[in-house]
Amino acid sequence: MLFEPASTDASALDVVLAFPSTYSIGITSLGYQVVWATLAQRNDVNVRRLFTDQSEPINRHIDLFGLSLSWELDGPVLLDLLEQHHIPLWSEQRGEDDPIVFGGGPVLTANPEPLAPFFDVILLGDGELLLSSFIDQIQIYRTTSRAQRIRALAQVPGIYIPALYQASYSQNGDLLNIEPIEPNIPKYIAKQTWRGNTLSHSMVVTPKAAWPSIHMVEVVRSCPELCRFCLASYLALPFRISSLDDALIPAVEKGLKVTRRLGLLGASITQHPQFIDLLSWLNKDQFENIRLSISSVRASTVTPELARILSKRGSKSITIAIESGSDRIRNVVNKKLTKEEIFTAAHNAKEGGLTSLKLYGMVGLPTEQEEDINNTGELLLQLKSSVPGLRLILGVSSFVPKAHTPFQWQGVRPEAEKHLKLLGKKLVPKGIEFRPESYGWSLIQAILSRGDRRIAPVIVAVRNSQNSLGGWKKAYQHVQHSKVDINSSKLPPLPPWDEIVHQNWDIGKILPWSHIKGPLPVPTLASHLIEAIQNSRC
Repeated sequence: MLFEPASTDASALDVVLAFPSTYSIGITSLGYQVVWATLAQRNDVNVRRLFTDQSEPINRHIDLFGLSLSWELDGPVLLDLLEQHHIPLWSEQRGEDDPIVFGGGPVLTANPEPLAPFFDVILLGDGELLLSSFIDQIQIYRTTSRAQRIRALAQVPGIYIPALYQASYSQNGDLLNIEPIEPNIPKYIAKQTWRGNTLSHSMVVTPKAAWPSIHMVEVVRSCPELCRFCLASYLALPFRISSLDDALIPAVEKGLKVTRRLGLLGASITQHPQFIDLLSWLNKDQFENIRLSISSVRASTVTPELARILSKRGSKSITIAIESGSDRIRNVVNKKLTKEEIFTAAHNAKEGGLTSLKLYGMVGLPTEQEEDINNTGELLLQLKSSVPGLRLILGVSSFVPKAHTPFQWQGVRPEAEKHLKLLGKKLVPKGIEFRPESYGWSLIQAILSRGDRRIAPVIVAVRNSQNSLGGWKKAYQHVQHSKVDINSSKLPPLPPWDEIVHQNWDIGKILPWSHIKGPLPVPTLASHLIEAIQNSRC
């Protein structure tokens, strides 16, 4: 461990911090590590970790049960973890002796509603701010009833208590509003943003992680480019950097005392204003035997020098996101990237000694046509011809609308499945490695990223069959056509599947997350969408 846990008081809160996957996956999550370490460094908290395949010894009595959620499809696992510890699934069914169930992470911050009925408390935003406020408020009201403790948390900025908010619907099932049920409860809950000059780094380094023995250092948070679909960019605004001298260098030095593998993370790390200085520092002889990995970078920042240092430090590849080979589509999504910059990045990567170039792309983006897919295929084939000997790997996902982004009003396009297959047929026979993500998983993601509380019983019904699109559709139909006794809330029937997944929504529609204040106001997001649609005609 890269921190010193506190000695806990006899009266410390007993906390379970769960991750909805195996230990190797969970311990690789930087967010989970930071939350765990923050709690473990308080003497008034006794925190134990829980994964799907193992856990630390857990006391019979639990005060708080927490879950870190970073992927929509992990949501159903929460119910299994609750059941294993004899905690009622629905928040309203819990009593005085049950722990307060809390959650956080980008999935819950963006749109908490499909999972809201299972949580007593949801933390919206950056843990650096929220965790201390959350625990402090719990301690202040610790001698009061469970209901009073939860109600007191509603006054803490960034803390959302789902039971204190109620949705109202029109006769035909359209969402009309989501409002507090009491006058002293805030009407809106604002996502909390850490603005310090120190970002996160690994708190534990282990060979059992999915990325074995790696020390991860967060270089930047958010991204200044604002691609219109990107949750990591919009939800994490503003773009923030970690101080080179006060944070990055000390964090790297700390980690390299226990490992020789270093990972630099962030949505756009090469746009850190001192990234070249950091790279030059890592190029010193003292780091001769480290292995350096970096997350995806902006294509225009790939220089021969960057590639040379990465190659010298054990990397074989570099990753860039191109989204599409179509100039028109890149313009639609605000991807400020030219074809020439993509080719230059590839040449620079090879010149610097790297052997592979990984590219990220998308299909099913708004206004996309088959011609745009052909453009992507042609670009990859031209790239292969232009830079012989450089291994090209194209990873492609289908567009999924995300809350608090300009494309939140756009649905998943059914053509995406066909476009994935078309792209594979063009590239695979020509020796380009093609790694498509499942179109079916994209549909499930859309249900969870765009749904409201009516999705909660679907999540219950899909248990044990959540690993297939067919299982989700069957569970959806079951809830849609059955009188399911969920809880005391009177909710209208589920809308048609296509309305949530595929339909383009009107900008004036009340969204399930309308009571959550993200970094940018709705009119700004709407203006970005309108600009994107206008650009599609250029």
